[in-house]
Parts: sequence; structure tokens; C-alpha cells
Amino acid sequence: MASTQRSVVATILFVVLGGPGWLLVYLPWWMTRFRVAVAEPVWQMALAGALILVGLAPLFESTLRFIFVGRGTLVPAVPTERLVVTGLYRYVRNPMYLGVFTTLGGEVLLFRSRDLLTEFLICALAVHLFVLLYEEPTLARRHPAEYPLYKQSVPRWLPRLTPWSGPANPSSAQF
Repeated sequence: MASTQRSVVATILFVVLGGPGWLLVYLPWWMTRFRVAVAEPVWQMALAGALILVGLAPLFESTLRFIFVGRGTLVPAVPTERLVVTGLYRYVRNPMYLGVFTTLGGEVLLFRSRDLLTEFLICALAVHLFVLLYEEPTLARRHPAEYPLYKQSVPRWLPRLTPWSGPANPSSAQF
């Protein structure tokens, strides 16, 4: 069992130094130096900013949910003890990845960078393959009683319009 303190530290390190940090901060900075063209229309900059903020919300919400409800981390080597099926996970199985894609899409729009667009496309393909080939089979093995119904009821990428109200893990904390 992972302690909450260990989960917080591991998750912060993973977000800052791992996947999200590299995809959303370090690579975009390296490609664009975060330079916005002066002639960008205000509406485009506002839309890009909104996409970035809206995209970060599921990343942070998922991070907290993995620590406090799932009792684990985002790090595959230190997974959650419980299957997380509450919050945004009642609408879509991968809200964190959708948040990353939305944020990266906002950055593509803000910086108008072909390199960032390439990163976005490669990231989307890589994440999709990771989910198909690693995450879903791993979750099916770790949670054989819960995951099949969840997988059948909640879509992978396109959110449901209504929240799934299937059986949540009764021993998991709700938030």
C-alpha cells in the first residue's frame, strides 16, 4: 500500500519531470521558446488560453483522484490500489489524457507551431497505443471484477453525456 505522502511526492515528480512536464512544458518551450506572434488575433489567443486552462483541469483533478481515491499515483510503476471510477471518470475512461490533448491543442493554437502540431499527433497516437496495449490489459488483470463493466459502460475517448452511475468501489473514498 502506498502512503499518501509517498503518492504525492511520486506524482509531483512524475508530473514535473515525466510525461506531462515534457509534453506540455519542456518540449513546447524547446520548440517555440513560448514566443507568441504579435499579430495573433485576440480571439485566437483567448481561445488558446481557454483550451490550455480547460485542459489542465482534468490533469489536476485526475492527479488528486488517483492519490486520494485510488490510493496510488499516475506513475505506472506505483499504480492505484483501487480502480478510479468517480469524478470525470464517470464520463470518460481517460480524462487525464484528454486534458493533456486539450492543453497541447491550445499550445498549438497559441504558438502556431508545426512542430507542436507534430508533437500533438505523435502524442495522440502513442497514448492511444499505450492505452490499448498496456493500460487496458493491465487494468483488466488488476481489477477483474470491476474493470470489464466499467470498460463496457464508459467510453475510452468520447465522453458520455450523462455520468455513469455503476457500482463504485464501496471501500474507496468519494470526492
